Amino acid sequence: MGAIVSREDLEKKQIFLILAASANIRQRNIELIKEISANGYHTIIVTINFPYNILSKLYVENGVDISTVSFIDAVTRNSIGSAENIPGVVRFVNNPANLTDLGIAVTEVLKDHSGKKVCILYDSVSTMLIYLSSQNISKFIHFVTNKLRLMDLSGIFLAVEKGLDPMLISQLTTFVDTVIDTE
Repeated sequence: MGAIVSREDLEKKQIFLILAASANIRQRNIELIKEISANGYHTIIVTINFPYNILSKLYVENGVDISTVSFIDAVTRNSIGSAENIPGVVRFVNNPANLTDLGIAVTEVLKDHSGKKVCILYDSVSTMLIYLSSQNISKFIHFVTNKLRLMDLSGIFLAVEKGLDPMLISQLTTFVDTVIDTE
């Protein structure tokens, strides 16, 4: 498989919905991080799917320079109760359903990387459905895509191909520039 997201699309500040089979979503995450990094971008990953410590180990094992990645982790505190933020590396959010805290965390981490080439990766829209209704997810992603456009940044929303209801897929499709089915 060639590049999922091209340098040209990142430079155009495109926003993507990337669809992957459930068995391949972890691999797509790794491939995307590698591509974004290879194109000179810093990635801010908003992880709702895997805890920071698991993802960072996975990235290192797969040759990703994690100094090019910052994490917003919405999983760890919800699972174990507490975790300390590591400035410049990871910021923890208490609960994936708390979209206000998630939005604040994104805004603050973006401020930390002001003036840099940045791409945000959300992993994954499908996992958000465990915690939130399709309607709330749609509102949140609409908010985020508008924030990215106003800040002139690229963004990627990763989702399980068959894990979203048709109404949510149609709404998300209108918010992004490109939908890529990787299967």
